[in-house]
Amino acid sequence: MTLLRRDFGRSALGLLGAAAMARPAAAQPGYPTRTATIVAPFAAGGSTDIIARLVAGQLSARLGQQFVVDNRASANGAVGSGSVARARPDGYTLLVTPNSTYAINPHLYANLPYNQERDFAPIGLLASNGFFVCVRGDSRIRTLAELIAAARAAPDTISYGSGGIGSANHLAPEMLAGAAGIRLQHVPYRGGGPAMQAVITGEVQMSFVDTVVALPFVRSGELRALALTSDGRLPQTPDVPTLAEAGLPGITASSDFAMFAPAATPEAIIQRLSATVADSLRAPELRDRLLGMAIEPVGGTPGEFPAYLATESAKWRDVIRARDIRVE
Repeated sequence: MTLLRRDFGRSALGLLGAAAMARPAAAQPGYPTRTATIVAPFAAGGSTDIIARLVAGQLSARLGQQFVVDNRASANGAVGSGSVARARPDGYTLLVTPNSTYAINPHLYANLPYNQERDFAPIGLLASNGFFVCVRGDSRIRTLAELIAAARAAPDTISYGSGGIGSANHLAPEMLAGAAGIRLQHVPYRGGGPAMQAVITGEVQMSFVDTVVALPFVRSGELRALALTSDGRLPQTPDVPTLAEAGLPGITASSDFAMFAPAATPEAIIQRLSATVADSLRAPELRDRLLGMAIEPVGGTPGEFPAYLATESAKWRDVIRARDIRVE
């Protein structure tokens, strides 16, 4: 599958940023002492933005300084992520982003403005949400089996919208297509929200939509959820089966959100942020709110993240290779 080339390139700013990162910032015993910025590299209103703002609120309340969210949406999260990679490593510029930027982008783009392993210090996993396989509420397709049958009968006529080339809801349908032996037509949009709206308006036939974003529209009947990509059913939609229950075992996909700081951020700051986030995710006021939106609080330490990243990265690398997804 050949897709439109997006060449991010390495700018002079990137080179200057790399040089700046080589000078570690001194640890600040009173951290934080001023406002900090959390970059969310996707548009406001999506799942990344929602999670970033919830976490920012908890950090502000618990650490006594404001943590504000800055949406820098472009190039499947690469622009916003790159800005954090170049930032001063002092704990005042952080990143909340899904697995599409840290586990998928490195396998698709040769000239990213960041190196995931070199340029970031993980603070830990935050949360995860699966996808609903969605069609329009009045679609003639009522089950996943009917969707697969329609795609087999007329290859490349069932179109699906995604949040952009390389997004998790681009590759997850490709994973499904490979397992089901069907061919789908990919239509990228500038975010998961527009892709979902394209299903509602009939521009495309289906989309894998983050549960937190899709849930109100599934409840209203504007969308019909055929299946869920998570391991188990959601209490909010008990009648929606998992992919395994719908006939495609062994396939799961989710948006997994993590927090990062620039590499060389003092370890004391990393550990304080990690501990505060972990406490926040355990607290009922945040945990219950996330669960109510069909988002699973995850948590995890900086030391646990590399093993998770290795597994997640290999998973999506294999999908990209098997489906011959190339950015040219």
